[in-house]
Amino acid sequence: MAVPAEKTPPGDIPDNIAFVPYTNTIGRYTFSHPEGWSETTKGATVTFTDKLNGVQALTGTATAPPTVQSAKSQDVPALTSSQAAFELRDVQAVTIPAGKGVKIVYRRNSAPDAVSGRQYRDEVQRYAIVADGRGVIVALYRPVGARHVHQPSHLTRNTQVP
Repeated sequence: MAVPAEKTPPGDIPDNIAFVPYTNTIGRYTFSHPEGWSETTKGATVTFTDKLNGVQALTGTATAPPTVQSAKSQDVPALTSSQAAFELRDVQAVTIPAGKGVKIVYRRNSAPDAVSGRQYRDEVQRYAIVADGRGVIVALYRPVGARHVHQPSHLTRNTQVP
């Protein structure tokens, strides 16, 4: 069951936040993330978080850019079964400097807070991008109604380990 969205959601990201580069040598990708956010890295997967906002990047398995149809037939069912109270909002083709792919926008319940057990209704923008025959997935999330981190326009897929 979906938790209700906050009327005044916490977690707005300041307009003047600085973005700093991050390179994952194992995953062979680079992108810019908000400065000062906590980092958790496990191999080719990295997550940056601050309060209720987050950015997660990981390598994907696709070797050709996904299409809206392939995302709807493969990714959406996988997300439906893996995300708490999944609610699809949109699927669209995108091109960003790193490559081509799809953006899936959906809502989910956040993980329960470790102390209070409280959950929030998140909105997620999930980009699945392929360039040079290799894929990367970037998911940006925040409480429904809070302003979002900018799209991963600074995501690049390195062809060689830096």
